[in-house]
Amino acid sequence: MTTTSLTTSRGAGRAGDKVFSAATLAAGCLILAVLFGVALFLVIQALPALVASPDKIQGGEGFFAYIWPIVIGTLIAAAIALVIATPVAIGVALFISHFAPRKLASGLGYVIDLLAAIPSVVYGAWGAAFLAKEISPAYNWLASNLGWLPIFQGPASATGKTILTAGIVLSVMILPIITSLTREIFLQTPKLHEEAALALGATRWEMIKMAVLPFGRPGIVSAVMLGLGRALGETMAVALVLSSGALTASLIQSGNQTIAAEIALNFPEAGGLKVNTLIAAGLVLFVITLGVNMIARWVITRHKEFSGAN
Repeated sequence: MTTTSLTTSRGAGRAGDKVFSAATLAAGCLILAVLFGVALFLVIQALPALVASPDKIQGGEGFFAYIWPIVIGTLIAAAIALVIATPVAIGVALFISHFAPRKLASGLGYVIDLLAAIPSVVYGAWGAAFLAKEISPAYNWLASNLGWLPIFQGPASATGKTILTAGIVLSVMILPIITSLTREIFLQTPKLHEEAALALGATRWEMIKMAVLPFGRPGIVSAVMLGLGRALGETMAVALVLSSGALTASLIQSGNQTIAAEIALNFPEAGGLKVNTLIAAGLVLFVITLGVNMIARWVITRHKEFSGAN
């Protein structure tokens, strides 16, 4: 290759690098611009509800008295979903990545990924038409035997459409997300780390505990936070499954509500200040989701130096 052709090739390479760098910078700026635009829209539209007279807001006690029970209901439903889905997802991911035969693992991984493609309204219909009815006897048992606990205080809902049922449906919905991400993280564990642990006499579980889980810890946190974001913002499934009502500590009574379901159920018929109130509720959900992601990023950054990846 001549000197002229080398120079031409290097010049084309530098031009390609500049184009690629500019494209990635534009993509990053576009994401920030969209996020800023959404936040600005929510703030502008929410201001009338935030400064309105309390008696003009639903409930007659002001916006914050209206929104805080819904916020608590949202957090309760998301917490139930995470408590149920996280250990199951990690267990399934470990089975696929380190225990199942390769043919079974690939098929099971495909099925898990397929679950993520099911529309949320299908999960909601399943929860409302089947799960709520089938789980209602279990709620009666909990009220009879564990009713001394506030979270299982009766009388149990006759329809089974409670915040606990909504949390169970949400856990099924976020399960494939957490499983898929943690599975890919576990598969990236350096083989030398695993082989070294086994060579020192560790059992397979001890190897997973010493090599796989520490390596995948930041990825597990990221997957769980992504699932939490899905659970916080889920609308149709919760709207179909939950019989909304006043805030209650019991998970098996009718009542409670989430922000997303509140907006979905009331926005079509809302008008005037009610629209601003619902948009303000959306702003609160936006802030909660942003805060959760910032905390997750801080946790990942803080513990990154202790992970097996380093």
